[in-house]
This record gives sequence, C-alpha cells and structure tokens, in this order.
Amino acid sequence: MSKPIKIGTRASKLALWQAEWVKSTLNEKFAGQAVELVTIKTKGDKILDVPLAKVGGKGLFVKEIEQALLDRRIDIAVHSMKDMPAEIPAGLCIGAIPQRESAADVLISKSGRRFAELRRGAVIGTSSLRRAAQLRHARPDIEIVPLRGNLDTRLKKLQTKDLDAIVLAAAGIKRLNLEQRITQYLEADIMLPAVGQGALCIEIRHPDPQLESMTAALDHPGSRAVVLGERAFLNRLGGSCQVPIAGHGEIKSDLFHLTGLVADVNGSHIFKSYLSGPVDSSESIGINLAEQLLARGADKILKQLQTMEIENGKS
Repeated sequence: MSKPIKIGTRASKLALWQAEWVKSTLNEKFAGQAVELVTIKTKGDKILDVPLAKVGGKGLFVKEIEQALLDRRIDIAVHSMKDMPAEIPAGLCIGAIPQRESAADVLISKSGRRFAELRRGAVIGTSSLRRAAQLRHARPDIEIVPLRGNLDTRLKKLQTKDLDAIVLAAAGIKRLNLEQRITQYLEADIMLPAVGQGALCIEIRHPDPQLESMTAALDHPGSRAVVLGERAFLNRLGGSCQVPIAGHGEIKSDLFHLTGLVADVNGSHIFKSYLSGPVDSSESIGINLAEQLLARGADKILKQLQTMEIENGKS
C-alpha cells in the first residue's frame, strides 16, 4: 500500500501497547510500509460510573472503532478479543488472531493473601458478572463491589478504596510488565476465563485482499482455532456481558479441549461442561458444548436473565 496503514485503537495504556505491538510487527514483516495509530474514544471509555452490564455490555469498547473501519477512517482495528460481540458487523471480518497470551484471571490482594486466605466478608472489586458469579460460588461470604476503569485505574482503586482485592486478566498485567503485582493466578476450577480472554482481535474490512494478505502474517493458527471454538460456544448461547458465561479452550495432544460455564448472577447455580475433538472442528465443538449446557438447564438461567434485561430496559 502506498499510503500509510491506519490502526484504530482505544487510548488506554494497555490498548496502546497492543496497537503498538501490531504496528511494530507489521513494520518488521513489511519494511517500508508506513503505519500510523489513530486513537478513538468508545462509549465504554466515556461511561465509567455504571457497570458494563447495565449500559449495553459487549460492544461498548468496539462499536466506534468498527464504525471508523466501515467509514474508511482507519484500515485495521485492534481489540481485546474478549470485548468482541459474538457477531461481526457486515462488511468486516477478523483478519488475524495473533498468538494468545495467558487466558487466566489473577487475584491482586492488598494484604498479599490468596483467595482462600482472604478474611471472611472480604470485599473484592470487579464489574464482570462472570467473575462475580464464580467468586460468589466459591465463597458466598465475600462481598462484590463494582470496579470500572482501565487497568491502571483499577490498580489504584485497590489502594484508595475499601477493597481487600481485585480480579483482573493476567494478559493485561503481563503485557504491561506488572507481574510483580499478582498475588495468585486463579485456577480454572475457581475462575473459568472469559471467551477470547488473552487474545487480540485484528479486525479489517471484507473484502480487502491486500489487508487480508498483510494481516494474515500476524495470524496464529492454533490460537485462531481455539478462540473461534470459544466464540462459537458464546454465539450459540447468545452471550453478552449481561450474562455470566465463561469458556476456555486449549489444544492438548493434538485435540481441542473446551470447558464452558453458564451461571446465574449470584453464583448459586452453575452449569459447567467439557467437550473435546479434532482441532479443525473447534467451532462445531463449541456449538455442541453450548447445546449440552442448554439441555442440562442453562437455558432457564439465560431466559431469566433475558427477562431481567427487558424489564430493566423498560424501567
């Protein structure tokens, strides 16, 4: 391309790190091609005093950037995959999924105590319904309080607010070289990760053969297979930030293994299941796992939550 490639990104420190990584990788692979960053403020960046689930859930951090793509103000969008809605808008596609960072969640506690060691009635900050439900399920005694803002803001609030601990994605902490702040990596039996957590989404217009060819150089086939399997699971459940859904896949012994979870917001009822099969069938496995959970009763939780969403929307 003769003119510079414009990469759209949010302006947070983590988002800029991710976009800079894409920029530098493109510079390495396509010497001589100019690449620029364009920062875009999303609705999720503007509304910081309300839990995401109450203001639209998934899509709040990507819609304005996707519109810039469609309007040709940018050529490539860099997102955190876990922020991506299940459906991609017409005219856009996932150009690449680079090699995934850790998908785990981590506990950062003020006292340095691990999750099981926190005092009875400990206050933990998170605005994720998925995290809150699983934390409550593991320890019904704890109190969950909303915690919004970028990664730096949330780390500061741990020190300035009356909190015992916060839960964050390991990937962001690692990318910003803050691993010394981690108290504990939360095991999957305590905290199953969000679909796509730890992965980047490189989104482009479709069709655009030139950019499709360029972004393909950033793709990691194993990460793509795993993340698309997780997203097929989410899509079949119609999941969003308003529903506590978790899904984590991995490739072991040349097979795709996927664990999925649906919970009610209080964590009192959790449906969890597992399925494995050929790597090239990851999306079918994701759909089948969702069907399995629905048949076991997860559909009742989803219907209840959807009814609550409709009622909240009318009020």
